[in-house]
Amino acid sequence: MKLDSTGSFAKSSEKVLQASYELSLIIAKAKKSHTIGESLIKPCLLKAADIILGPEIKQKFSQIPLSDNTVKRCIDDMAEDIKKQVVEAVKESTFYAIQLDESTDIAQCCQLLVFVRYMQNETIKDELLFSTELTTTTKATDIMTAVSDFFAKHELSWQKLMGVCTDGAPTMLGSRSGFVQLVREKDPNVIAIHYFIHRQALAAKTLSNEFNAILTLCIKIVNYVKKSALNTRLFTALCEDLGTEHKTLLFHTEVRWLSKGNMLTRLYELRDEVIQFLDNQKQSELFVEFRKPKVQVVFAYLTDMFDSLNSLNIKLQGGDSNIINHRDAITAFTEKLLLWKRKILADNYSCFPKLYAITENKCFMEFFCETDTKTEISNHLQHLSDEFKRYFPNLCDDNIYRLATDPFHIDIDVLPDLL
Repeated sequence: MKLDSTGSFAKSSEKVLQASYELSLIIAKAKKSHTIGESLIKPCLLKAADIILGPEIKQKFSQIPLSDNTVKRCIDDMAEDIKKQVVEAVKESTFYAIQLDESTDIAQCCQLLVFVRYMQNETIKDELLFSTELTTTTKATDIMTAVSDFFAKHELSWQKLMGVCTDGAPTMLGSRSGFVQLVREKDPNVIAIHYFIHRQALAAKTLSNEFNAILTLCIKIVNYVKKSALNTRLFTALCEDLGTEHKTLLFHTEVRWLSKGNMLTRLYELRDEVIQFLDNQKQSELFVEFRKPKVQVVFAYLTDMFDSLNSLNIKLQGGDSNIINHRDAITAFTEKLLLWKRKILADNYSCFPKLYAITENKCFMEFFCETDTKTEISNHLQHLSDEFKRYFPNLCDDNIYRLATDPFHIDIDVLPDLL
């Protein structure tokens, strides 16, 4: 590369290169194809520069390299630099913890994601440590090999690893050959924990056969309305004619933790429109079933309950969350369940807004008093409480958490066992 006497050519090339990296970063964040740089972004830049700034400036913009290979190389360079920064920060940290997630994507490729939490400048940081594809089996030994190879390549110390967070699969938690056990062979002092959100999602699946049948009915109705483009258009037109806030229902997706609650909430908000739509479409079986008093009462209760479970799920998310906050949220929710049970048995439905609104209707109130629905709801609340205690058995050990939340009122004799 030749330089002129002022060095302006070098400065210009540096700015052109910087622009290439900045635009590549925008493409990566937008999750767009690498080809969009050369096929769309650069032509837009040149056209705008030609109109607003003139041919001379347009010529400078044309020097920005945005080909497919250039964008890929820029993204790879930035990714590698970020990985090096994270690895160096983890090395400098006094201790760190990792969290693993292994799942199969839509291309049937098994992806292993490893996140790391570490200390930097007296603050806790969370970052993606690395991701890799598991090309054959997904046994604990395969996961351990992937993690061990990364640790060895980047000289990360197993002795600084203080915690491992995994899901509940036997591959991860097997007492003899699970990933956690293999990690403990490297460092016996590692603390292993099962995902809080995963456990909460499993506990939330507690439903009696009758309640589950009503939930299935709701899913069936949503699927009928949204299964075809024609039904979707007709339902949207009906909602527009009636002036509703929402125009469409939401699908239920089993693997998405918030999906069930979101689906029920939207269906409840559009329940009158759905009933009218089913009547218009001559779906007599769904129409009759959905209008039954018990279905409406249980439907309102399930909507309130899953809305509460979604709120709890959201509290367990976020970069600033920790096990102390999670413990407090789970404990408070479990106590709420027992409080709600006592209120339901005392004919106080104020804790469930949609159920309370339903019971204000005289027709539904008479049905509620004459059937066992109240008992079924209280039994579900008790069962849900029992499931949370089963999935979170260690939350009752107050000493572990009081050391962090209330250190001045803990028995000093238990400290040696905890530290």
